[in-house]
Amino acid sequence: MSPEHAPRRSQVVLVEPALSQLAKLTASETHRLDRAIVAISVNPELGTPVPDTLLRDHVDDVDRVRVIYYVTALWQITIVAYVGI
Repeated sequence: MSPEHAPRRSQVVLVEPALSQLAKLTASETHRLDRAIVAISVNPELGTPVPDTLLRDHVDDVDRVRVIYYVTALWQITIVAYVGI
């Protein structure tokens, strides 16, 4: 019998605007963002599609985080922006 495995996580990449934002976050904000990114990496379809674009918009009301991203054909997730809400 094979062991039970956790869901496969997608690779996550941050583009320059998102990296610039990341450098300005507090430790608490970074922790909240990390939690959102892990959720997205496990389920890339978590966010709502942005009409007429390839972007998705994920809002986590509990951690008060909004992440704009897109998913490539190979299921790599590219984070475009982080917005504190």
